[in-house]
Amino acid sequence: MRLFVGLDVSLEKTAICVVSEHGKIEREAQAASEPEALTRWMGDLDGTIAAIGLEAGPLSQWLHRGLTQAGLDVVLMETRQVKGALKAMPIKTDRRDAEGIARLLHLGWFRPVHCKSVSAQEVRAVLNARKAVQQGFIALEMSLRGLLRNFGLKVGSISRGRFEQRIRELAAGNPMLEAATEPMLRARLSLRQELAGLERRVRQLAQEDPACRRMMSMPGVGAVVALTYRSAVDDPGRFTSSKKVGPWVGLTPSRNQSGERDVSGGITKAGDVNLRRALCQAATVMMHRGRSTWLRTWAAQVARRRGSKRAMVALARRMGVILHRMWVEGTDFRSDGPAPKVA
Repeated sequence: MRLFVGLDVSLEKTAICVVSEHGKIEREAQAASEPEALTRWMGDLDGTIAAIGLEAGPLSQWLHRGLTQAGLDVVLMETRQVKGALKAMPIKTDRRDAEGIARLLHLGWFRPVHCKSVSAQEVRAVLNARKAVQQGFIALEMSLRGLLRNFGLKVGSISRGRFEQRIRELAAGNPMLEAATEPMLRARLSLRQELAGLERRVRQLAQEDPACRRMMSMPGVGAVVALTYRSAVDDPGRFTSSKKVGPWVGLTPSRNQSGERDVSGGITKAGDVNLRRALCQAATVMMHRGRSTWLRTWAAQVARRRGSKRAMVALARRMGVILHRMWVEGTDFRSDGPAPKVA
């Protein structure tokens, strides 16, 4: 008998539901959210496991890797689709979620998600650490500005190098303000040093990767954008066509059609939000500060017809497609050449 296993993963426990090929619930249980514990539990089932499904999430890729290494057929399921299907249940529990995942697996009504390699997850960890430190650094600067503004002391526009000196000048002579700002300035200095170290590490990783070096030949694409793209796509071979990168990253218009109504809306915003943001930032740089290329000329023509915001999104989508083609073909970006043919 073929069995379909649904896993609803949480931090400590995983709810398990086993559905037979005839749609009957064969077994339900809970196990520790560990690959070894789940593998032992699967080994006690009476039947052939056709597939094991779990919703993509923080622990899912780690569990997917462990179960796959144990020889089990595991599928990562797209979060948005799973959540949409489970909304139909009037009562939400981990047990019911596991049952819903098992039934989606049994019916085949799911979209598989690529499980990223360990190296891609490690790069993403470095990028996320850089972003967290950068956000903490900016938050401290804004807090210092707001703290002094309450006393009518305005920092104004100033370079990062002179920021600390400016804060001390404004707080000088007031012991309470000095006591409040000094710890924050020391924390800011520490974060700035750590951020500089992470920036160097990011640039080094990009320079050591041949694919990233090729991507950085495109104007507007730096080390952060290249590594974000590299770690998000992970395996360029999983796209049969470069044109599929645009919809995958959520940069294509949404559509709602029913009967006589047919509405085209904003972009779908599906997929990796960090990659979508990185491509939009790269497109903005290319449009306003990049050197003159055929791609920038194309974006300027779109901006004249449709507006700068739509042109930026269209350019971000096209950049994502071209970066994939450059990666697959192993070629650099040609700024003065004709537009490449994209498969």
